[in-house]
Formats: sequence, structure tokens, C-alpha cells
Amino acid sequence: MFNTLGHLLSLTTFGESHGAAYGGIINNFPAGLALDFDKVQYELDRRKPGQSSIVTQRKESDTVTFLSGIFEGKTTGTPIGFMIENEDQKSKDYDHIAQSYRPSHADFTYDQKFGIRDYRGGGKSSARETINWVVAGALAKQLLSDIEINAYVSSVGEIFCEKPYQALDFSKTESNEVRCPDAETAEKMISKIKEIKKEGNTIGGTITCVIKNVPAGIGEPVFSKLQAELAKAMLNINACKGFEYGSGFCGAKMTGSEHNDAFNTDFSTKSNLSGGIQGGISNGMDIYFRVAFKPVATILRPQESVDQYGNAVILEGKGRHDPCVVPRAVPIVENLAAFVLADLFLINKTRNLNTF
Repeated sequence: MFNTLGHLLSLTTFGESHGAAYGGIINNFPAGLALDFDKVQYELDRRKPGQSSIVTQRKESDTVTFLSGIFEGKTTGTPIGFMIENEDQKSKDYDHIAQSYRPSHADFTYDQKFGIRDYRGGGKSSARETINWVVAGALAKQLLSDIEINAYVSSVGEIFCEKPYQALDFSKTESNEVRCPDAETAEKMISKIKEIKKEGNTIGGTITCVIKNVPAGIGEPVFSKLQAELAKAMLNINACKGFEYGSGFCGAKMTGSEHNDAFNTDFSTKSNLSGGIQGGISNGMDIYFRVAFKPVATILRPQESVDQYGNAVILEGKGRHDPCVVPRAVPIVENLAAFVLADLFLINKTRNLNTF
């Protein structure tokens, strides 16, 4: 149950960082959709490690194999099973933490919850789990062919992309290794990440996501509000520390007369501080939100900690780790958003006869 995302359209996953493979089962994906498998692999390639000098150098092809639910290139309506094999585990890099707890990791909490933990790469707590989400989201993107979902790195540390998203050319997001569509800001971000990496340290940042062409009426009014479902998905991403949509926390500084989105005669709004969502339901305007990520907890410098017996120890990270998580998290944000929207679109078809 707690390894499952979604309501009507659902994804249940399995796998650990240093296990044999990752994979999942997608239930209730509509039948008859002709799939572009190259597009699925493209999304996985955007997420995979080793793709640039500012991410972990673990080498994985991240090639997905579909096991069921697809026949002659089309979905059949039955559960879609898939698997991605792990190829480049270096478990010895984690021998030094077999009995010790790394600061700000899930080591201690997993031990307390389960009484046992796979310390190799964090086991189930590893961000490699997100590979499953990207597969499911890549399929959902093809189901939502008219919806545009674009995420980009909007800050690294204190370096912010000051331009509003309306002034950015999203086609340039993939033109640099940090995935910021503003070239000048991207250069500063890359330099900062390289500087932090040389110090054996890590740094956080934010990702902004913009969703266009969502019709009005998507989302549920009480416990599955559109923004709540998006927030839940994003807050499950490893290292995520915050979510805001529309005006976000800045809206708390405003008055009602400043914040209200006045209507035009075509039912669009003159401003969009609501972030395309009102009452938990899409209003037809752009949906936009921002996700905050903490610095990666593994740093390549000595830290004080304790072992499982409460003894003081000194730990120093080893192996291959991201100095900043946000460049590789961009496709994760996009594909999770796509999966959430696809789920809510399908639910909407059960709530309104006019959508059939």
C-alpha cells in the first residue's frame, strides 16, 4: 500500500540501490495508446547518473524493459510491468557505515522502523528509486499529449534565475548541464556546483515547473485537491524540503485586493497568483509551482556521528554522489507531475458524464 502512488491510475514499485533491479507495475493505464519507447528512454537518460561533470559518476544505462501490458506497441489495459537492471553497484563504498548512522540520512530512522536496513547506497531510501517514477511519468506524458510540462532549475544556493518563466525559452533547458534555460544564470550555477564539489561539500536549490493547456475542472474538491496531489508527489522526492504553487509564501504578505485574480470575459484571469488552481481544481490558466531541495546529505569530508550502539564516530563520505541534486531532479519533477495529472484526468472521467 505505501509503495503505491496514485488513486485510479497507480504505480507500485520495488527495488533497492544495490539490489538486482528496480521496477514497478502500473495499474489502470488506458488501452489502445501507441507508445513511443524512445521518448520513455529519453526521459530516463535525462535522469540517469554519469551524464555530466556536476552529477554522480555512477555508470548506469538505465534501460527499461517492459514485461507486460503492451502488445504490438500499444497498451492493452492490463497491468504494465517494467524493470530496470542495476549495473554499476560498488557496495564496498558503504562498508564503513554498516554499523554507523550518517547525519541527515535515513539510516537511523530505517533501523528504528524495521530493525534492519540495507546500508548499501541507502537501500530503499536511495534516490535511485525515482527511476521507477520517471518510467511511469514518461508513459503518462504520452497519455497527456496536449499538455506541456516544463521544469527547470530556478536556483542553486543563492544564485537565482531572476527572469519570470514567461520570459524563458524552455527549449534551451537541455542546452546546459544544470538545466537552467537562462544561459547567463546557468554558467554561474555550474561554476558554483563545481566549486562546492571541489570542497567535498554539497549545495541545495529549487526547481520551477510550469504546466500549460490543462483544461478547467481537473482536481477533486476536498482531499485530492490538485495542488495537494502535486505537493504529495513532489514531497516524496528524496531531499525535497518544500513545495509552493502560485504566489506561494509571497502571497501571505499581500492583501486580498492585491492577490485576487480578476476575470476576463473569456473566463481567463488578468493575473495568475492562484497558480492555475482554485478550490483545488484547475481553472484553465498556467499551473506553476516551485520545489525546494536540501543539499545532498553525503559530503566527502569528516563529520561527527554515532554508531548503532551510541558510540561517537567520525564518518567521511565515500564513493560517487551528486554535489547538487537539482539538475537530475528536473525530469523527476516533470514526470511525477504528468503521472499526477493523468490520474486526476482519469478520475475526472468518472465524475462528469460530459467528459465521455
